[in-house]
Amino acid sequence: MEKYIPDMYQQSIYTIDYQMLLDKGIKCLLFDLDNTLVPVTDRKPTKKLKELFDDLKSKGFKIIIFSNSHRRRLKPFKEELNVDCCASARKPFKEKFLLVLKEYRYNVNEVAIIGDQILTDIVGGNRVGILTVLINPISNKDFFVTKFNRFREKRIMKKLRDKNLFSKGRYYEL
Repeated sequence: MEKYIPDMYQQSIYTIDYQMLLDKGIKCLLFDLDNTLVPVTDRKPTKKLKELFDDLKSKGFKIIIFSNSHRRRLKPFKEELNVDCCASARKPFKEKFLLVLKEYRYNVNEVAIIGDQILTDIVGGNRVGILTVLINPISNKDFFVTKFNRFREKRIMKKLRDKNLFSKGRYYEL
């Protein structure tokens, strides 16, 4: 059950204490795109997201959008936010996580993944050993596969809650 438990749980990308992550040695932030940064229907970043990313980059973070979506979906975000992207990441499988670590020369203790899904973002990050941050989804609208994952996620969350390991809405930091 531990593979499903995030290291941190926050309401949104805007409630995370990024200074604390920096102080813990995190240098690279992998952000999921859909329902983490923007709703699945949005085709470009918001002004608020641009401001957050500009602030994070000024603090010294390397930002990579790490998404199971295809390259075309990520392209406008890459260009407007001036960040790197890893498309078709195949989360929760380890390969693309390990590729990013190798390509950018980061150790596992220097990278965090931030996302809205336990079965992709959190399980994938936990498999590799990077810091995992779960946030609530921005929207209730999901892609078909994600809807199936949300159903499975609810069952997993119930088991975690029953064992007092994780409870939705009970936010925590490291």
